[in-house]
Amino acid sequence: MAEESRKSALLTAIKEHGEAGETKSESTFTVILAFVANLLIAIAKSFAAAITGSASMVAEAAHSWADAGNEVFLLFADRRSQRPRDARHPMGYGREAYIWSMFAAFGLFTAGAVVSIMHGFQELFEPEPAGDFLIAYVVLAISFALEAVSFTQAYRQARKTAQAIRVPTLEHVANSSNPTLRAVFAEDAAALIGLLVAFLGILLHQLTGSPIPDAIGSITVGILLGVVAVVLIDRNRRFLVGQSASAEVQELAVELLLKRPEIDRVTYLHLEFVGPSKLYLVAAVDLQGNQGEDDVALKLRKLEREMENFNYIEEAVITLSTKDEPSLASSRESGRSPA
Repeated sequence: MAEESRKSALLTAIKEHGEAGETKSESTFTVILAFVANLLIAIAKSFAAAITGSASMVAEAAHSWADAGNEVFLLFADRRSQRPRDARHPMGYGREAYIWSMFAAFGLFTAGAVVSIMHGFQELFEPEPAGDFLIAYVVLAISFALEAVSFTQAYRQARKTAQAIRVPTLEHVANSSNPTLRAVFAEDAAALIGLLVAFLGILLHQLTGSPIPDAIGSITVGILLGVVAVVLIDRNRRFLVGQSASAEVQELAVELLLKRPEIDRVTYLHLEFVGPSKLYLVAAVDLQGNQGEDDVALKLRKLEREMENFNYIEEAVITLSTKDEPSLASSRESGRSPA
């Protein structure tokens, strides 16, 4: 019963909002909020790094500048992927979201991770004097508050959709077709952890007088950013090369087709993401009765247009099955009530 209830909720979310469930305006607001927060934080951290000479603060400044630059790429991803399809791009422009998000992930790796690690090692072998620790603590506290605001918005957006389709929030973020939400969520989470690492490194530097904890803090922040960047790059790569929908969504698509009175069986289904919350659907169906070629063609075209009326279907192609092709399993055929 719990599984049927979850599938029913997922079907409702898909019908109303699409696979990812987030509105475009909400995603844009999340990215803009993150950009403003990271820009203010980057300026403050750069000032503190110049005053204190802290390696961890330099790493944090590089991190925030990388995040701010990445949000620009994410804004491009959000805007360009929303353009309607045309003759030159029959599948639309949705995959641009993954391209620009990939640029953002590479930027996080090079401008954030590499710079932080290099500066940390440089500080280990050629330490510079540090001071004015109070300024560093104040900037870190302000940065933490701003990052928390940005992360809260990303978390709220992700949790709302996760609750609608009844999956854990982190699972939804990891598997969502929305790369901008995943990027902001991951970057802000990494930023909050990085700020705690930087605070610990600076505190130990102040207490011990040794620059080694501060340098290790810088290297740790860099490694953290590198891991996040690699994960984001991999997720965007999967969607660029052709990410299929989950088994649950595929079964729901079969059930949506079988709800049509003219469809008797579904023998083939291909669902591939072509953008955030946008799927390319190919299906083979067995129509009831034996009608003429023209009537069958008209029915198939009508079915395609009706499937494309769903927000999450960018294009649908429906063909005829042969008698010897086995039917795809569905809740209707297995005796369960449809979700």
